[in-house]
Amino acid sequence: MQYFRPIPDLSGGRWRLAGGWTGFSSFELLERGTAARVVQDAPLEVIGALTAPRPPVLGLSMDAPRIMGIVNVTPDSFSDGGRWNEDGGIAHGRALIAEGAHILDIGGESTRPGAAAVPVPEEIARTRPAIGALSREAAVSVDTRKAEVARAAVAAGAGLVNDVSGFDFDPGMAAAAAETGAAVCLMHARGLPENMQDDPRYGDVLLDVYDALAERIARAEAAGVPRDRIVIDPGIGFGKTLEHNLAILRRISLYHGLGVPVLLGASRKRFVGTLGGTETAAQRDPGSLAVTLAAAQQGIQIHRVHDVAGTRQGLALWQAIKGAEA
Repeated sequence: MQYFRPIPDLSGGRWRLAGGWTGFSSFELLERGTAARVVQDAPLEVIGALTAPRPPVLGLSMDAPRIMGIVNVTPDSFSDGGRWNEDGGIAHGRALIAEGAHILDIGGESTRPGAAAVPVPEEIARTRPAIGALSREAAVSVDTRKAEVARAAVAAGAGLVNDVSGFDFDPGMAAAAAETGAAVCLMHARGLPENMQDDPRYGDVLLDVYDALAERIARAEAAGVPRDRIVIDPGIGFGKTLEHNLAILRRISLYHGLGVPVLLGASRKRFVGTLGGTETAAQRDPGSLAVTLAAAQQGIQIHRVHDVAGTRQGLALWQAIKGAEA
């Protein structure tokens, strides 16, 4: 099978990537077991998938990078566990809105490496108050792997279900998403949080993840979720080593070939600290911003981050400089 990765063209390009801000004029042709090579054309269906404007997500157009602010209402998140629990994360969510978040992603179960599952009633109790309050002020997604939690969240006001298992964890999740009418983000992960970092291996991580995401999209559509309600996430840090993460990030524009918006969640993850030289998650924001800007250059539409203010500022400067070069 052949895979065509659009190569961003800083000078403008022949085509617009996903109807957005990034142009491209050529492709990197990828095949398993063969060295990558640059080509100047691709099949019409490939070009069509790469250039078609993406539908809005939660009413937000995908013609500019969008910031998803993280609201953890958990006691054990790797970055800020327990910090925002006093009022169920509502004040923190409002602060992120003021800082420029387009979407709030509210989660009541940590999926950090080694984390244990949370019972459904407890996860609902953690997330529902914040969703109910904040969905009146901003677009809201719920970060959950469980159908019952998703149903409760949508009933409370969430418009998107962000499932880190890509519908692999709960057999009822696809039906729940279809029946509620929510948008979905299908992430790639290998294994469960308890064991996902125990020696993950791939034949070709970039292409293996692409194929797995294509299968997840097909499964969601078969369950009744329309493609225009689907977002995908390659799952940085979920069953992947530092080398796997870098391989994906270097060529992340490949995933536009799936024909849906792409979300990136790399904020404060361990590889950022490893490469940036800091063990403390809260000190990884500069490195996280560097990853965000590199991904924005490759046309990635949604960026899930802890530091909304810093990300908004960084993107504003990047867009101003990019505009001056155009």
